[in-house]
Amino acid sequence: MSAQVFTGAQVFDGARFVPGPLRVVEGVVTDPGPGQEVRLDGGYLAPGFLDLQVNGAGGRMVDGQCTADWLAEMCAIHARLGATGILPTLITDTPDATAAVIAAGVEAAQRQVPGFLGLHLEGPHLDRRRKGAHDPALIRPMEEVDLQRLLAAARQLPTLMVTLAPASATAEQIGRLAAAGVVISLGHSDCSHDEAKAAMAAGASCVTHLFNAMSQLGNRDPGLVGAALTGPVHAGLIADGIHVAPETIRIAMAASDRLFLVSDAMAAAGSDLTEFTLNGRRILRREGRLTLDDGTLAGADLTLPRAVSVMVGLGTPVETALAMATSRPARCLGRPDLGQLRAGARADMVHLGPDFSLRSVWRSGKRIA
Repeated sequence: MSAQVFTGAQVFDGARFVPGPLRVVEGVVTDPGPGQEVRLDGGYLAPGFLDLQVNGAGGRMVDGQCTADWLAEMCAIHARLGATGILPTLITDTPDATAAVIAAGVEAAQRQVPGFLGLHLEGPHLDRRRKGAHDPALIRPMEEVDLQRLLAAARQLPTLMVTLAPASATAEQIGRLAAAGVVISLGHSDCSHDEAKAAMAAGASCVTHLFNAMSQLGNRDPGLVGAALTGPVHAGLIADGIHVAPETIRIAMAASDRLFLVSDAMAAAGSDLTEFTLNGRRILRREGRLTLDDGTLAGADLTLPRAVSVMVGLGTPVETALAMATSRPARCLGRPDLGQLRAGARADMVHLGPDFSLRSVWRSGKRIA
């Protein structure tokens, strides 16, 4: 591949805007030099976005029928939507389904599927009091067999993120998982602030979809929200203008510099579906919302470029909004090699228009959308 020199757009390196142009040789960002010009019509050139909570795409969910081929297809669909790296996410399901998804993920890792960063298991070790759209019949405490399955998966996957609630996992279990490199995220929990802090002390380092399906900030008990905003943890945020009120997002942004964007995308992503099923229950897609029949939000109809646009519309500096989709999720995973456009980095990139609409996507310097 000959050298390419990208001009015409502001270059964001993952932390700040830097002088352009950007030069790519053999799929890797390099120091300035000559090359074939790739002229961009304004806007922003940024690292490919990273999405750590992706439940489905193209009409399918991550479920017990999942295969490595499907994970590869899912990664390709989300790359065309701007997320060049994703954590396919299994929502609370049976032990057999969990084992099947892990097996598919291990095979995808062995095959080095482009864009596959690992897996996110959102449940089943949650709190029924904050079940959200999860099937309460499938929520259960973590047992030793579950723990061993997760520890084995962590040894074979590039990243394993597990969302759990202190009500269904002990501090000892959290500590053993964290020591094995699992990214423990607290979510779907009605825990007290002290219980959340104890889980963080044991090794939890993240919070799943901040504000949604968790104990809220109270005057005497700050809850999981308070622990997330004052503790040394990262937190995902669904910035679709529906899941979290604009004023609430502004408060959270003032309190923490560790928030990152997630799509919480479902089977509808990259498709024109108007409905699909989750654990046998119908999910409706209407006016930008995904809901159960009773109106409960069930994931989001969102892409990360739109989430960035929402954040900027709320007054977030452009650099901060872009970092929330690039370097911040990379830091959450402990992956400094991702979410940046600096010399030596893989040239996974997105070109956004001045309105933050997605215009083009490159993976290793090759245009894919």
